[in-house]
Amino acid sequence: MTSETPARPELGNVVVGVDGSPSGRAAVLWAAGEADRRGRPLHLVHAADTDRRAIFSNAETIQAVREAGRDLLIETASAVRDLFPDLAVTKELDRQEPVAGLRAAAGHRGTIVVGNRGLGGFSALMLGSVGLGVAARAEVPVIVVRGDGDRPASGSVTAAVHGASDRGWLLVAAAEADARKAALRLVSVWNVLTHVGSVATMLDDLDEIARQRVHEIKALADLAQEFYPTLTVSHHVETGTSTPGILVEASAHTDLLVMGREHRALGVGPSLGRVAHTLLHHAHCPVEIVPPAFATRVEET
Repeated sequence: MTSETPARPELGNVVVGVDGSPSGRAAVLWAAGEADRRGRPLHLVHAADTDRRAIFSNAETIQAVREAGRDLLIETASAVRDLFPDLAVTKELDRQEPVAGLRAAAGHRGTIVVGNRGLGGFSALMLGSVGLGVAARAEVPVIVVRGDGDRPASGSVTAAVHGASDRGWLLVAAAEADARKAALRLVSVWNVLTHVGSVATMLDDLDEIARQRVHEIKALADLAQEFYPTLTVSHHVETGTSTPGILVEASAHTDLLVMGREHRALGVGPSLGRVAHTLLHHAHCPVEIVPPAFATRVEET
């Protein structure tokens, strides 16, 4: 298929980083629920980083790291099976550093889940390092688990959209909502200040830009409804001067916030953008980042 006709995506296997931290444990249990909803296996990955450690550590130390990683995986798998006895769970002790290990485990169709802080095997897993590294570089969707895990479910998934360029990844958000039997809410922030300052910009131009934005968001909502006819879909164009601020507030009233990752400038280097950075640090719910490459593969399937 071409980009003119996106395909209905299938949510793939769930890969989660295991590091022994409280945040990591919360991410594992959240990922188990996600895998259960999808009817997919859960793959636990502990990236022990032994290839790098071997440069400056002796054999006994490396062996101890590996044994600790195996024990952690066994304990984590047991905890998951206690809550999800019918869920297929696999384990992997990876020799690579965390970003590379998770990317390799996810392949081309999986979803990576990480916590928002780290410890142990993911010693650098603070947003800004491993968490941001995975979100910025992975070629599959990445979910950073944030927020209060005890908060009652809202029954909604929110997609942070901008316009027609979001067609490909939007269906991933719709699939997430469908798997949860939740409503899908499209939110676009209309920041008039981004269109003010040019000598050529007049009030009539702003009105036309606003109308075009509303038209594009409605077209996205119609697309999601076409692919998921039983899904409850709503769309909203919010006005304000802070796109990140409005989306952080929206995250307090939804179960999952999904957004597309920006295309890389000049085609090189990782890029998340200011809005994604803010959400990954301050959102009140898990945040899913869908990369352009994944959206393209969905459309061409």
